[in-house]
Amino acid sequence: MAFVAPGADVSSDASIGDGSKIWHLAQVREEAVLGENCIVGRGAYIGTGVRMGDNCKVQNYALVYEPAVLGTGVFIGPAVVLTNDTYPRAITPDGELKSAHDWTPVGVTIGDGASIGARAVCVAPVTIGRWATVAAGAVVTKDVPDFALVAGVPARRIRWVGKAGVPLEREGDLWVCPSTGEQYRETNDELTEVNQ
Repeated sequence: MAFVAPGADVSSDASIGDGSKIWHLAQVREEAVLGENCIVGRGAYIGTGVRMGDNCKVQNYALVYEPAVLGTGVFIGPAVVLTNDTYPRAITPDGELKSAHDWTPVGVTIGDGASIGARAVCVAPVTIGRWATVAAGAVVTKDVPDFALVAGVPARRIRWVGKAGVPLEREGDLWVCPSTGEQYRETNDELTEVNQ
C-alpha cells in the first residue's frame, strides 16, 4: 500500500506503487506512474503522464513536468525543475492565450541511479545518463553522459563519478571509485564500467 499524506493532491487516475509515500501539499497528476518505494516530498509536482521507476526520491518543491521519464533510483533534489517547453510563450504570435493544442511538450529523461542537485534546472529535451550527477544550481541544456558530474550555467562535465556518487580518481588508464573500488574506462568522452 502507498501512503498519501493529508493535504496531498493525488489523481485517482495516477498509479502509485506499493511502499511509495506522497507528502503534504504534493500534487501527482493524471496518468502519472510511480514505481514502488518512491518518495514525493512536500509541495512537489509530478505532471500528467510522468513515469518514475522504483526507489525514486523527489524532494520538496521539485517540479517534474510531463513527459519526463525517470529511471530506477533517481534522486531529484529540492526545488529542481524539469522543463517541458523548448520555446515557451504564454500567447500565440497573434496575441491569443496559448492552449494545450498550441505546443508540443518535450521531456527530460533521467537514467537509473542519476542525481539532480538542489535548484538545478534541466531544459528539455535532454537526457541525463545513468549514475550521472547534476550539481546544485546547474542549468542543463545538453545531454549528460553516464557517470558524468556536471556543474555550472550552462552545465559542463567537470569530473566523473561512480555509483556511490563520489568523484573518481585516475589510476593509470582507469578511473577508480575511492569508496567502492569499482573501476571504469574512459573512451571518447564516455565512461564504461570495467568487468571485474
